[in-house]
Order: sequence, then C-alpha cells, then structure tokens
Amino acid sequence: MRKSFVIITILVLAAILATLWTFFSDLILKKTHPLPYNETVKKYSAVYAVPEEIIYAVINTESEFKSDAVSKKGAIGLMQIMPETFEWLCSKNSEEDASAELLYNPEVNIKYGTYYLSLLYSEYGVWETVYAAYNAGRSTVNAWLSDTRYNNNGKLVNIPYPETAKYTEKVSKSAAIYKKLYFSGEKSEDEDEDPGINSAAYGTVVSSD
Repeated sequence: MRKSFVIITILVLAAILATLWTFFSDLILKKTHPLPYNETVKKYSAVYAVPEEIIYAVINTESEFKSDAVSKKGAIGLMQIMPETFEWLCSKNSEEDASAELLYNPEVNIKYGTYYLSLLYSEYGVWETVYAAYNAGRSTVNAWLSDTRYNNNGKLVNIPYPETAKYTEKVSKSAAIYKKLYFSGEKSEDEDEDPGINSAAYGTVVSSD
C-alpha cells in the first residue's frame, strides 16, 4: 500500500513538473517570439494568403521587429526588403511611388514583404523553397532546382549556400514555434510543410532576379 502511494505521488509530482515546465517554457518562447503589428500582419496574411506564423517568423529572423533596421547590403525595415525588390513589387502592384523611404513604414514593409512571399509561393509551391528564394534570389534557386544534386522530386535539398541553408532552417523553426504558441488551432494551407524564412539577417540580398 505504501509503495503504491509513493508511486502515485511520484507520478503526480512528475505531471505537475511537466505542466510547469511547459508553462514556463512557453512564457520564455513568447518573450522571444512576440506578436507586434498584430493587426497589420493579420490584414496582409488574409489579403495575400500567407500564414501569419510565416510572416512573423520572417520579421523576427530578419529584423527582430526593428522597423528602422538596415542591413549591410541595404535591405530595409521589418522584412528587410531591398529597394530594387520594392520597385519591382510596386510595379507589379501598380503602385507609382516606390521610394525606398517608404520601407521604414511598418505597414508598407509588411504589405510588400508578404506580397513577395505570396508571389514566391505561387511560383514554387513549397514554403522552404520560398524561404530560400527570399534569401538567395529566384535565379539562384532556379539554378539549384535545375540541378539533381539539389532537387529531390521538386523539393529543394542540400542547399549549397551555408547562410541560406542556415537561414531557411532558422525561419522554419521560428515559424513552427509561432504556430505552436499562437496558431495551432488554425489550419494552414500546407499543414505538413515546415513554415518560414527570409534574407537580410544574414546580409544577403532579397532579389527579384
């Protein structure tokens, strides 16, 4: 009887500790994975059909939510968009004003960063490939996909640029954390695929190619 009581007590304590660990672990993750610009992200997630966790993962990886961030390559703002990429996106979106200064505006930056992600997804259909293209450029990714060393049944593998491979993995993990913390009750367009990634955090150019 005493032995059974000890076992039950240990199991109850283990369950309590596991619950507390999950609670405090999530608290820490929420500190490093916050939800600023919530309304703007939600708005353009709906407009361009890009899951919110992916947008947040890209912003967090790119700029850590610093709207005035500028990379060594000249990428600007929350989603670290290059001025030439912004001009290209504006032309596709029938916008006349493509001044680089607009990229410091969080709403503009999130709008066009999300728009770019949506265009890349329309082209590649696989989020990890989208992340690689957002980071290394479309022409680079297209060259990789034409090489059997990096193309496995249409999926990009063995990314030859270490910074792009690292970046893709980092954003994917970040998006998975965002999904677990905030969006696990929502169904993504591609539930089986790992979410998210971008570029200037590693000093690479976000290029329209």
